[in-house]
Amino acid sequence: MNYNSPKDIALLFSATGINKTKTPISKFIVLAFLGGTFIAFGGLLTVIVAGGIPEIGAGNPGLIKFVAGALFPVGLIMVSVAGADLFTSDCAGMVLPYMSKQINFKLLAKVLIISYIFNFIGAQFIAYFMAYQTGLISSDPWISYLHHYSEAKVNQDFYKILLKGIGANWLVCLGTWMGYAGKDIMSKSIGIWIPVMLFVTLGFEHSIANMFFIPAAIYSGADISWGDFILNNLTPATIGNIIGGSGFVGCIYWYIYLKD
Repeated sequence: MNYNSPKDIALLFSATGINKTKTPISKFIVLAFLGGTFIAFGGLLTVIVAGGIPEIGAGNPGLIKFVAGALFPVGLIMVSVAGADLFTSDCAGMVLPYMSKQINFKLLAKVLIISYIFNFIGAQFIAYFMAYQTGLISSDPWISYLHHYSEAKVNQDFYKILLKGIGANWLVCLGTWMGYAGKDIMSKSIGIWIPVMLFVTLGFEHSIANMFFIPAAIYSGADISWGDFILNNLTPATIGNIIGGSGFVGCIYWYIYLKD
């Protein structure tokens, strides 16, 4: 076959998780930092393009959502092809070897915590230096789009963001899973693109993406506090992401393909 079967994907995904526990911490930190920057670059691209066509968006809000959804996956494609680490993908990738008892909970938690922290730092690097300091988001229509988009994210009920977080990482991890099916860059990119486009278009909540969008809005003067961001959005989104990635992808596919 010119692609990997689901059973092959499960074995590859699990092996990747095991390898992460063997990567020197100094190198893993850099990989996690890059993961945050790549996702943030994808977010910045959506702001510049989707936010730059307000006249179209006024009459076709669904089309603007699709434009953002079509562009954002470049971040995860870069993570997969160039090599980087992403917390949300790890939610599935680390659970597979854990459920197979090939790694312990301490190693699982270590990878997830380090990845989360340095994904955040990487996203801030892009949000502050590449987006805010460059002036790319400092004028209309981009600043209005970003502020409206981010303010809507922090003004939702906790349980709604949690549910959207489940949906987001279910699809993101499915995108990573489908990327493993491809044996060439084009196949990998298409496999990743389909589910990630879907989650962004539907408006689900991805914690690492929000580490770019909402802080970029804060840096550029949005009426959002860091407390609003962390308590009202990042916390429920992260919890939902863990459930969606580990439960609906990691545990389910472990049960189907790796459980004896």
